[in-house]
Amino acid sequence: MRLPNGYGNVSKLPGNRRKPYRVRVTVGWETDEEAGTIKQKFKTIGYYETREEGLIALSNYHQTPFNTQITFEEVYQKWAAEHFPKTSEANAKCYQGLYNQVCPPLYKMRFADIRKSHLQRVIDSSGKNYPTLKKLRVLFTQLFKYALQNDICSKDYAKFIDISQYKDKNPNAIERKPFTKEEIQTLWSKTDSNEYISVVLMLIYSGVRVGELLDLKKENVNLSEKWFDVIASKTEAGVRKVPIADKVFPFFKIWMQKNDCEYLVSTAKGKHFDYRNYYDYYWKNVLAQIGMEHRPHDTRHTCVSMLTAAGVDDKIIKKIVGHRGGSVTEVVYTHFEFQKLIEAINRI
Repeated sequence: MRLPNGYGNVSKLPGNRRKPYRVRVTVGWETDEEAGTIKQKFKTIGYYETREEGLIALSNYHQTPFNTQITFEEVYQKWAAEHFPKTSEANAKCYQGLYNQVCPPLYKMRFADIRKSHLQRVIDSSGKNYPTLKKLRVLFTQLFKYALQNDICSKDYAKFIDISQYKDKNPNAIERKPFTKEEIQTLWSKTDSNEYISVVLMLIYSGVRVGELLDLKKENVNLSEKWFDVIASKTEAGVRKVPIADKVFPFFKIWMQKNDCEYLVSTAKGKHFDYRNYYDYYWKNVLAQIGMEHRPHDTRHTCVSMLTAAGVDDKIIKKIVGHRGGSVTEVVYTHFEFQKLIEAINRI
């Protein structure tokens, strides 16, 4: 009997075991960076002597009533387990990206406690354009529909979200908050107190998106020529060669030699960061310790602001940070052209 997609599975493990049938349920979805696909995440709920016992356990698991203590994070994972197998891979990746990038403030909230104000705050601070906000509203609508169907909440607050005010403008245009000169000086003065302050400075002095740095592999860093390759980005223009500023070059060297993780920056245990882990347990803690409050994307605005203040040509700025415009999608530079990027980044 073939089980529904996203339902879970019963599989027989090798060897001579008293209970060889393992039962797993789908608890979420994650991006396989190498393959560029969305794959299921599983949780094992038990081991059984026969396949029939396993199937009964799996059925009982799905029949367990939902309760009002369930969090936004849990609702999303359960909804994704059912929804992703039925939609296109592009849609699944889009929803997963929005969940990772803008929904962290909702993760630990009881879904039943979420109101229009919480959703609107995520919308207003997302920095997304109008088409993306429409997709985000669809995601919230789908989650509330799922929650209502499973008696997790009693009212759909997603239908009250207002995105019309952002139809002809970037919703975060007024909300941008670059680091001040004083704050940057404070970061430099505190680098010995917490090694993850170096990551904040690497973001500021490169202009990369936080996800681009978290997903940067050591094999794509060239220390001898002072550049690194962003090989995957949210935009075509984002795929580029980024100069390493002299000021943060020592940090790149330290992270390259720090451990055996294939990624440049890593967790305290030497593991690959996902956005949620970095944002919740590193970014917020680091800034709180030194009395600052910023979003990771503020580092990107800071880089652009500093380059502009240093008189760097707009076309050069776009090449460095991967903005659309002119020929910024061209990622193959001559030595002379790339030297201009190196010189520009070293002016800040």
